[in-house]
Amino acid sequence: MSPRPLRPLPADTPPHDDQVARPDGRTLAARIYPAGERREDTPLVLHLHGGAFVSGTLDDGAAVAGLLVDAGAAVVSLDYPLAPAHPFPEAVEAGYDALQWIERQRRRLAGAHARLYVAGEDAGGNIAAAVAMVARDRGGPALAGQILLSPMLDPCIATASQRDAREGPVGCRCADGWQAYLARCDDVQHPYAVPGSSMRLAGLPPALLITAADDPLRDETQAYHQRLNAARVPTELALFDGGTGWPLGYRQGRDAAWAAPLRARLHRFLSTPVSTPTSKSTHP
Repeated sequence: MSPRPLRPLPADTPPHDDQVARPDGRTLAARIYPAGERREDTPLVLHLHGGAFVSGTLDDGAAVAGLLVDAGAAVVSLDYPLAPAHPFPEAVEAGYDALQWIERQRRRLAGAHARLYVAGEDAGGNIAAAVAMVARDRGGPALAGQILLSPMLDPCIATASQRDAREGPVGCRCADGWQAYLARCDDVQHPYAVPGSSMRLAGLPPALLITAADDPLRDETQAYHQRLNAARVPTELALFDGGTGWPLGYRQGRDAAWAAPLRARLHRFLSTPVSTPTSKSTHP
């Protein structure tokens, strides 16, 4: 007897937990957020929560996942493996396996013509950027875009924005997270581990990069925007005013002062796919 086909999720289905099947038979926990309204080309987003590689849960990522839903997307938020028990490249491979699963489940999750995206905040932004590279290098799935919110891209922890936030090489969450994630000395040279240092960015999907004046990760986000632009990747940079508390502030919820303008930027990016090389840097 053939398996019964899965029915599409109704738009009014509440978020619910599910299991992502990996090619080797293992599974990953995920939370499914159906789109509020299905369209012919509903965006379908793989979302990766923050936590400096060593912490974070599906609950911690709920605020950003909810903003993506508010912006018109269906979302699969992934509970990826954490360092130090699972160092690089385990989270990246888990993210790519989840992206392949989402492609196979596309019709059920958002519709046959749903456009695929990756998104993440903090360490999740790093992993999302890496998954976009893996998808390019392994021949798919094809992505319509990547959304990187305060991504962790520079393990040196030496930018001015890190210094202004009184972050440093000893005892800060970013430094400790990088040390746990990059278990081998040569990992720092791998483009999937440190996307901000990749020498081959051409061919990546359009990008929306989000940061703020008080964000310790501001400078590395801006630097990645410039490098994507130089590689002729369609890219937008949104620089918010201070008072966000990012990257930890992403857990505040959908009622934070920055939530409405962030929701608007997400909606604009998700509803207007970029098809030609362009570079924009704006304040919301």
